[in-house]
Amino acid sequence: MKRVLFQIAFNGSNYHGWQIQNNAVTVQDTIEKSFNVLLNLNEKINIVGCGRTDKGVHASQFFFHVDLPETIKLDSFSYKVNQILPNDILIINSQYTSDNFHARFSAVSRTYEYKITQLKEPFQNDFFTFVKNDLDIELMNKSCEKLMSYKDFTSFSKVHTDVNNFNCNVTKAFWIQKNHQIIFKITANRFLRNMVRAVVGTMLLVGQKKLSILDFCKIIETKDRSSAGPSVKAKGLFLVNVDYKNEE
Repeated sequence: MKRVLFQIAFNGSNYHGWQIQNNAVTVQDTIEKSFNVLLNLNEKINIVGCGRTDKGVHASQFFFHVDLPETIKLDSFSYKVNQILPNDILIINSQYTSDNFHARFSAVSRTYEYKITQLKEPFQNDFFTFVKNDLDIELMNKSCEKLMSYKDFTSFSKVHTDVNNFNCNVTKAFWIQKNHQIIFKITANRFLRNMVRAVVGTMLLVGQKKLSILDFCKIIETKDRSSAGPSVKAKGLFLVNVDYKNEE
């Protein structure tokens, strides 16, 4: 068996996130079933993703690793898997990697984007969250500067989550506006459950001038999820980049 790294993209609208769950359709489960149909091995194939995504969240770049028989021809195998997979999941490429490579733990950073529109998007409704209020992008970018000066993001995490700590190293965070579309981009070494959606929801309150920059800082310092703003809808959130040291 040799370890293989797969790069994929998926539209998360029809899935309860990446990770396998009981009585729910997930991206991981859908891919594993396709692999097992093609390989027809004595034991079930298990794939390991670069992270978790919530229900309805998308990924334009996502990775997983899996150990496959050395006789597998990756190009033809990926082609056949794509023929079985539904149209909202795509294998982009695959490559052999070292046996100690781990799709999740070998990643050094991840980047998410959140997409907002201030006009209705009838043809892209699955990918943008509609916000009709006026937003002060300059203030929202000032809150990004403050965000990067903190490490503990308990205030933006789901409360019942199995993690050792709530520290993240956020290296980039900014808002850009293109006509009626507004995009938030954030890069960190790790993300907490629901973190990006909670950050965006709180920054939107800053942009609407319902919270000051000082209020935003105090919310982070309270380390209390109930003090932050509401989480925005999942459909506007994309995992867009995962960086590894030397693997790709």
